[in-house]
Amino acid sequence: MRKQQLIMASIVAVIPSCAFAAGNSVDKADTVFMLINTILVIFMTIPGIALFYGGLLRRKNVLSLMSQVIVSFSLVWVLWILYGYSLAFEVGNAFFGGFKQVMLKNISITDLNGSFYQLIYVVFQGAFGCITVALIVGALCERVRFSALLIFIVLWFTAAYIPMTHMVWGGGWLAQDGALDFAGGTVVHINAAVAGLVGAYLLGTRSGFGKEPFKPHNLPMTFIGTAILYIGWFGFNVGSAGAVSAIAALALVNTMVATAGAVLSWVFSEWIFRNKPSLLGACSGCIAGLVAITPAAATVGIGGSLTIGIIAGITGLWGVVVLKRWLRVDDVCDVFGIHGVCGIVGCLLTSIFTASALGGTGFAEGMTMLKQFGVQVISILVCVLWSAVVAYLSFKIADKAVGLRISIESEREGLDITAHGESAYN
Repeated sequence: MRKQQLIMASIVAVIPSCAFAAGNSVDKADTVFMLINTILVIFMTIPGIALFYGGLLRRKNVLSLMSQVIVSFSLVWVLWILYGYSLAFEVGNAFFGGFKQVMLKNISITDLNGSFYQLIYVVFQGAFGCITVALIVGALCERVRFSALLIFIVLWFTAAYIPMTHMVWGGGWLAQDGALDFAGGTVVHINAAVAGLVGAYLLGTRSGFGKEPFKPHNLPMTFIGTAILYIGWFGFNVGSAGAVSAIAALALVNTMVATAGAVLSWVFSEWIFRNKPSLLGACSGCIAGLVAITPAAATVGIGGSLTIGIIAGITGLWGVVVLKRWLRVDDVCDVFGIHGVCGIVGCLLTSIFTASALGGTGFAEGMTMLKQFGVQVISILVCVLWSAVVAYLSFKIADKAVGLRISIESEREGLDITAHGESAYN
């Protein structure tokens, strides 16, 4: 069962005009729609994530980060074609799909996914996997060994990302239980954030952390990356509708509203408690709102999306200022504070604001708000535990194979020079 069909199963009763039923003919509008959205999701990682994270680092490590992003993107894409798509979306058991579509065999160029070509869907979903892995890099950068990162990616992508995708979007365990995750609250954001947090703990803090000022070296670069992510996120959320439909329109407006609310709540909270509104705060609020609305974009109403955004801005700020201090972790780009915290918040609030009484599309037949909340909690816990265990084992294997962390001397000189022999600035 395809991701769009799973989403539709929970909302078809209340929005009958927006079906994702498998068709036997190509709709050119839907095909163009999905082509554009697929390109937007790719654009989010290269260059979106690379610029957003790159500006947050010290200047001696920016090329290292960009190298990690583009190489991890390419590695995941190859793995996706080799076996990832088949294991994620083929019919299988509760945790994994099958092997019938390994190397995309048994998929012809005329096969359809709903009303557009299946090969487009393969690339669209593969782009989700690529950005998920790229997000993890933000928690590990400035001290992780390049070869160890690549080993980790192969292991974690295979044993964590693929099964979570199948469980939520591929007809597996959580999908059968009725979990709501329209475009990646668990599969992408919580999944990546937990892995990044585990890696940050295992790597330890950067040399001089807490003693030297570690400030972003280029906030205009981060702003450009934020803008690219914001635009690309419409491909992320709107494209998950799978067709030119009312669901796509709802996802569009909800993404806009929630993000605006999060930017304002983050900036004004920062203004109140830290005396000055900052560009970095506005950029962080933007990402927080986008993360939180991702699981809810197709099922909550306008008021619900605004509320989710406002709450995301406040909890995201708490995540990077308070929670990070409590955890005593060197999560360089605040992957857990934003993607983890706001992903959890978004998944939980989805179960509340999907209620028709609160302007949402309503729950599936037999589902109540309390029951849906319980399903959401279970899906979050499964994602956290699964990702954490797999990440820990994957990092340990990588550490045993090549060593997880670079030397202190290399770290102080910077990874641009010591790992890649390049310098961003002369």
